Amino acid sequence: MPSWSDFQPYIVTGLALGGIYALSGVGLVVLYRATGVLNLAFGAVGAMGAFIAYSIIQAGNPGWLGWVVCILFSGVVTLGYGLVFGPALAGRGPLVQSVSTLGLALVLFGAIDLVWPTSGGQSPSISFPTDATAFSVSQLAVTWTNLIALALGVVIAAGTGAFLRFSKLGTAMRAMANDREITATLGVPVRRVEAAAWLGCGLLAGLAGLMLAEMSGLDDTALVFTVVISSLAAALIGRLRSISVTFVAALVIGVIHDMLTPITQLQPYADMTPFVLAAIALLIMSSGQVMTRSREEG
Repeated sequence: MPSWSDFQPYIVTGLALGGIYALSGVGLVVLYRATGVLNLAFGAVGAMGAFIAYSIIQAGNPGWLGWVVCILFSGVVTLGYGLVFGPALAGRGPLVQSVSTLGLALVLFGAIDLVWPTSGGQSPSISFPTDATAFSVSQLAVTWTNLIALALGVVIAAGTGAFLRFSKLGTAMRAMANDREITATLGVPVRRVEAAAWLGCGLLAGLAGLMLAEMSGLDDTALVFTVVISSLAAALIGRLRSISVTFVAALVIGVIHDMLTPITQLQPYADMTPFVLAAIALLIMSSGQVMTRSREEG
């Protein structure tokens, strides 16, 4: 087994990665609660935005321009998809809703592979000026990028929780999660609420894609599928309802994933972390429900 000092750097990167998964999971939860759609195209939208940002920066434009375009592109694409297909998906089952967004993910993945073909070399990346060391803990360097990634997860999770609880739009989203038809009969502008949810999910997708591209490089497969699988696992642990549980689960997934890296025997299985943790959590929760029902019936 590696020594504790071998694990320490991966705790930092794992927390940063968990912050990205957290803000991604929040985006998935908010959209699902408002529309019932599980957006499996989340990673693909952010990935394409990140590749566009990379091209803009490589053309000699300021870095901030590429970052803004990435986030806005992701927001507009997701909003456009929601406006066009959202009404038709509203009355369909969860399987149809999920498969439709998976189709969008595959289309965008194909477009990325066509426009930015892989050359077989090292993946290009988007560099932030925040890569400099912020401070050191026990001779362990913590970069500003690590701090920003974790802070974004905290701020997005806390801010979204407060938004859903205290704002009019957030209250409407929570009401739609309980009963969409009754909410509409009460005079709530359902289409506007859904559009806001799609837009918010898209903006978070762009932000997540940008941060992950900076930390892990522009690997289209990782950007398209890894982030959505990990954030979806966190959201499932939160039962697609609890933002706080989703946030904690995302951090745990990120830390465990990275801490498996120095263990040679387990490192090839690190990408299985979200599946394993989600399965364990769902089994525990389901067994708890069975025990509760047994006590009630008894």
